[in-house]
Amino acid sequence: MESSARTLSCSLAEHVEAVCKHYLSNGSRCGNYWIVGDVNNNAGRSLYVRLKGPLSGKGARGKWTDGATDQHGDLLDLIREREGLTSFRDTLDEARHFLRMPRETTTESCDRNSEACDTIAFARKIWAASQPIIGTKAEAYLRARKITADLSNAPLRYHPALIYRESRNSPSRKLPALVAAVTDNSGAITGIHRTFLDPVRNAKANVASPRRALGAILGNGVRFGVIDEFAIIGEGIETVLSLKSAMQHLPMVAALSAGHLAAWKIPAGMRRLIGKPSP
Repeated sequence: MESSARTLSCSLAEHVEAVCKHYLSNGSRCGNYWIVGDVNNNAGRSLYVRLKGPLSGKGARGKWTDGATDQHGDLLDLIREREGLTSFRDTLDEARHFLRMPRETTTESCDRNSEACDTIAFARKIWAASQPIIGTKAEAYLRARKITADLSNAPLRYHPALIYRESRNSPSRKLPALVAAVTDNSGAITGIHRTFLDPVRNAKANVASPRRALGAILGNGVRFGVIDEFAIIGEGIETVLSLKSAMQHLPMVAALSAGHLAAWKIPAGMRRLIGKPSP
């Protein structure tokens, strides 16, 4: 648990400004700090979060102090206070939710330093095991959503039987899934996004969370076309593909959530970026 918390704390620190924008949206950046009223996101200038520095140790980014109350801590402490969480496990789960990391399960939890259990490596393994989307249930699902975009070169694949588990202690089951590759600005796969599908109907599976991401998602996205000087960015894959159906030749990227839109890493040389809100 301690190792998992340390890993999550460093991951949050890597994206400290995105954390602040999400949990302390009433604040603003001032030099190397994010300034806000308090941990409850009230307006003011009492609490400051360090935005620059090493990931850990003295002067680490993500460290915060409230000058009015003497409260202080790291970003996990901030999330716990902001969300009113009483359980340490719930705090870790909330951090994973923000980072779009999977919740640990009995069969998947392991040493985060082990390459075999690295979430990016696991995501790439699932991607490699998936098949081209054309002619599959995943394509049928998208066509049922009135998406007419050409999918032949899209970063989308189909897996007929991915493991789905509601929670850590729930029994597992296998479901078909639409699998999307999440890439960084160099084109390297950093994660995947899975949309679990109904085994019979051309629709999402009737489960608690049919959409799940795995790997390093924050700052990256699902890219449709070559992203260089211009791009349209949206939240969900279906939202972006609906727009792509009308404008086939324009490059687009799905950031996968509203919070990730602001955190998307804009490529060097990009001159124009248009945001597409979800309906």
